[in-house]
Amino acid sequence: MIQEPEVQAVRGSAMGDGGSAVTLIGAWDIRSLERQARALQQTLRGSASGARWDLSQVQRLDHIGALLIWRAWGRKRPAQIELRPEHEIFFANLEGTGTLVSGTRRIDWFAPVRAIGEWILDAGEHVADIVRLLGQILIDSAVLLRRPARGPWREISASVYRIGTQALGITAAVGFLIGIVLSYLSSEQLKAFGANVFIVNILGIGIIRELGPVICAVLVAGRSGSSITAQLGVMRVTEELDALAVMGIPYTVRLILPKVVALSIAMPLLILWTSSIALIGGAISANLQLGITVPQFLTGLPAAVPTVNLWLGVGKGVVFGALIALVACHFGLRIKPNTESLGAGTTNSVVSSITTVILADAVFAVLFNDVGISLM
Repeated sequence: MIQEPEVQAVRGSAMGDGGSAVTLIGAWDIRSLERQARALQQTLRGSASGARWDLSQVQRLDHIGALLIWRAWGRKRPAQIELRPEHEIFFANLEGTGTLVSGTRRIDWFAPVRAIGEWILDAGEHVADIVRLLGQILIDSAVLLRRPARGPWREISASVYRIGTQALGITAAVGFLIGIVLSYLSSEQLKAFGANVFIVNILGIGIIRELGPVICAVLVAGRSGSSITAQLGVMRVTEELDALAVMGIPYTVRLILPKVVALSIAMPLLILWTSSIALIGGAISANLQLGITVPQFLTGLPAAVPTVNLWLGVGKGVVFGALIALVACHFGLRIKPNTESLGAGTTNSVVSSITTVILADAVFAVLFNDVGISLM
């Protein structure tokens, strides 16, 4: 049963230590405050400024109730406060609004340096957490290798279907359009130099080695990575992860490991599918622009593109899939039990996954710059 908003103040000797305490009880939202907001505001203002505040018994809180309490605090968080985790976001937002300062302000010349340092420390913390999560997954995998019957095979199979099979349509559509656009732009340049035949080399190397894996990884990061983060975030909000811990079920085995394995399996297959459709689109465009038939294009493809490029693209798929899954699960586990954190965490997950994929692709390009490139 939801109680009416109430203020209980204990002062002086009643505390035993000479201090004062203010306890808020009930629902502090707009529906409950509309009838007694003025009376509660006067009661809060009459409370001791150095009191100990207990908000753990507040059953409901919204921005209106938080603003009323914030004004009673003098727009500054008290030194001693007890607050429920799901209510922290309201006061964090009020702290971030700041106050209007009149007159001149001193310029902090070191603010950019400080911001860069904070960003580096934050990024290092994320990397450390992801490495720790990867280590836990490797330990769980070693345990499952000794007891394969206890492995999450159904979860892996379901994740492969959701991540791989259901993504065939969107990856095919984007790959086909990318192939047409790349072929059209390349054809315009090749016709100027009379080098029409090299369209096979350009499309083969560009799509199989680079564009196919990267485009597919970006699509999967936006589609499946956000889904993974949102799923784990909702489980955090509804305290399902805490329930698994109470029952002694490691969530890394049942939730994280299946997604990492499924993405590592599905991504190479999706890359092969996307690259194939993109090459078909490029062949159709080359036929219309340069007069090279589709059979001629496909016949010249093996000679123009060494087979090692195909294996390189497949290897990228395994690495990209594992990275996307790890980043998505990492941000999903960091979500706090409130809806605003869920939205922000999902957004950060997608941006970080795409950035990680591009960085990993740059590392591949540097390490394998002399592999699979035919200079004829």
